[in-house]
Amino acid sequence: MNVDLLIENLRNPALLFFVLGILAVYLKSDLEIPSNSSKFISIYLLFSIGFKGGQELSHETFNSEIGIAMLFGIAISIIIPVYTYFILRRKLSVQDSGAIAASYGSVSAVTFVTSVAYLETLQLNTHGYMVAVMALMESPAIIIGLMLISIFEGEKRTKIRKRSVISHSLTNGSVLLILGSLMIGFLANAKQAEGIKPFTNDLFKGFLAIFLMDMGLTSGKKLKSFFSFGWFPIVFALFIPLINGVVFSILSGFLTTDISNRFMFGILAASASYIAVPAAMKITVPKANPGLYLPMALAITFPVNITLGMPLYFATVQYFSF
Repeated sequence: MNVDLLIENLRNPALLFFVLGILAVYLKSDLEIPSNSSKFISIYLLFSIGFKGGQELSHETFNSEIGIAMLFGIAISIIIPVYTYFILRRKLSVQDSGAIAASYGSVSAVTFVTSVAYLETLQLNTHGYMVAVMALMESPAIIIGLMLISIFEGEKRTKIRKRSVISHSLTNGSVLLILGSLMIGFLANAKQAEGIKPFTNDLFKGFLAIFLMDMGLTSGKKLKSFFSFGWFPIVFALFIPLINGVVFSILSGFLTTDISNRFMFGILAASASYIAVPAAMKITVPKANPGLYLPMALAITFPVNITLGMPLYFATVQYFSF
């Protein structure tokens, strides 16, 4: 791993604001982001990354590389929940194992957004179609996680209605917003789209920093109760994302030689959902414990990815060049 990249990432203002949020909780400060403001910033980030991705995608010529990238992303979101479920099942219940497996097979839009900003500091650009890949990875992981619960759950009355699961995963607010913004960015007139560029581009990093501070506040509040579950969830949340990121960063080399795309595949494989999956699980699997899968994704995996993960995955794609 490039130590300079790690140090540079640790000094990233967005990350430091995340740390500030955690620190505020432990200092028992009254610092908080109003819930309405937090929701607006979440919407803004999803809208901005989707719209910018659509604009980039409009300049791309659809070819086999883009199609393969999308299929590879979907494959990642299917493979990871399956194998992680059986690891988790050694220590946890069927419901908790399925919910956590779905979280780690799905993706974190905020981690993706932070990674885009990270590449920009290295003067590298992300291809627009990677936004589409990210959006396509949300639903399959949720569906696979819920199907695993359905298969291994003994009681018939807890069987999951697969049609409602598929419908919910596709119409989930975050999925719909990023897919919708992607399509609007793709269809928008280039000259008219230029008019909102200051909003989608210039303000982006500032809003990201505030959002990550809010994530730090949320994470700090959930960490205390999470530690009562013992060592297993902590070890899983620390190491499985790093393993996934490294493995799929290497495997992506068989599909493309583009360093940015390979890095983003590593990020997508390593990230864990703490928005779409919890929303789906709350409705369909109420027995799954949100005090377990939410802190794993948000309080452990997320900071690990934006500190150690990003420089590790970038170093991996540089080292394993095919």
